[in-house]
Amino acid sequence: MPRASLDGVELEYELRGEGEPVVLIHWGVCAAWAQPLLDAPALNQRFQLLVYDRLGFGGSSRIEGPLSMADHAEHCRRLLEQLGIEPAHVVGHSSSALIALQLAIDAPGAVRSLALLDPARPAPQTETQTAFLRDVAGPAIARFREGDVAGAVDTWMRGVFGPGYRAVLDDALPGAAEQALAEAGSFFGQELPAVQQWAFGEDDARRIDRPVLIAKGEYSAPTFAERRALLLAWLPRAEPFDLPDANHLMHVQNPAAMAEALAAFFRRPGRR
Repeated sequence: MPRASLDGVELEYELRGEGEPVVLIHWGVCAAWAQPLLDAPALNQRFQLLVYDRLGFGGSSRIEGPLSMADHAEHCRRLLEQLGIEPAHVVGHSSSALIALQLAIDAPGAVRSLALLDPARPAPQTETQTAFLRDVAGPAIARFREGDVAGAVDTWMRGVFGPGYRAVLDDALPGAAEQALAEAGSFFGQELPAVQQWAFGEDDARRIDRPVLIAKGEYSAPTFAERRALLLAWLPRAEPFDLPDANHLMHVQNPAAMAEALAAFFRRPGRR
């Protein structure tokens, strides 16, 4: 795949199709996450699709030290600018939904609309959120710090996807589980700290004047329903979508329905 150079680092990317541009930002477990949407006819036959490996993932550069959500948003903006395809519809899933929101704050001219799939934050102060930190995030991070990378990844994935996640991944996205292990250092060492440190509140949300679709898997954990409710209350132009037959794996489990919903949202009057 081609590579874009940004001040000494490189992002590997793929650009295909014609039409209004859509950028699919992968979340931090593995770089291949957006592939099912890239392959979906509802999107690739109607839009120009961009996927890229964020710093620390896939074929892109690795760097030492922290990477913030604002850093990732700036990389996305500069890639869109370099390719001459802004403004774009921006799709983020889980942690990458935060990058999409940050991009809309920092560079609104680069964004046509936002689609947020099971956003990782903001997190209301509820028992559900506390339980997730106690029972999933905390143990996974502890295992990673102890050197048990496989255990850390499995703990995380079981907590957010359910115990049957491996069979789903192996069937729909072969190699993703192995890629998650290879990229665990970036996820636990850079991604999760960036998510935890990301500052975003109601005043920030009120600044985003673009249309926003917030999708939740039918069987996603209650944490995601609470986060969506908060964003729906905060964002001026947000609307919900429930993806049937899916949990937090979302478009990996039901790519056709997710792609159709995204295409319909992007093509609605006022999105251009």
